[in-house]
Amino acid sequence: MATAAHDLTSESLEAHERLLIDQAIAKHGNRPGALLGVLEDVQAANAHKYLSMAVLRYISERTGVPPSTVYSATTFYSLFNLDPQGDNVICVCRGTACHTRGSRILLEKLCLDLGLSEHESGETKETEKLALTTADNRFTLRTVACFGQCALAPVVEVNHHILSHVNERTLQREVKALTQGRK
Repeated sequence: MATAAHDLTSESLEAHERLLIDQAIAKHGNRPGALLGVLEDVQAANAHKYLSMAVLRYISERTGVPPSTVYSATTFYSLFNLDPQGDNVICVCRGTACHTRGSRILLEKLCLDLGLSEHESGETKETEKLALTTADNRFTLRTVACFGQCALAPVVEVNHHILSHVNERTLQREVKALTQGRK
């Protein structure tokens, strides 16, 4: 049965993807935390910054780490993505300080500006993580529990750049700059 699973995984990945994964595994070896390093390297090399289920299965197969452990690590850390990400990623903090200083309004406004409707967001509860990508794959909008930058609330991260004391105008200016390709 393991052979059938190997054939399915191997066929669903292209040779260059398998090579990249094998190189990441060789680079990190059997050191503590090697799995996280492998996952990080493989995701970073992906054009849409995500890890497909076929990639996770192949990593499990090549490292001998059980599939459930690979999947658990991937879903535990917010750094990893199981879905393709947009060209630009905007993360809105949903922590208490940011919430009390208007992050929910920023999030709702951003959904409207990017054409992501309430239906697409599934009307998530305050505590649920959100991850939506626009139809044209230009933007992914995510929420995080807390950036740990409470004194700077509300905080929004745009393409790994932290913005502090964000208001609607600032956020609209950032999105416009990204839309026009200035960032």
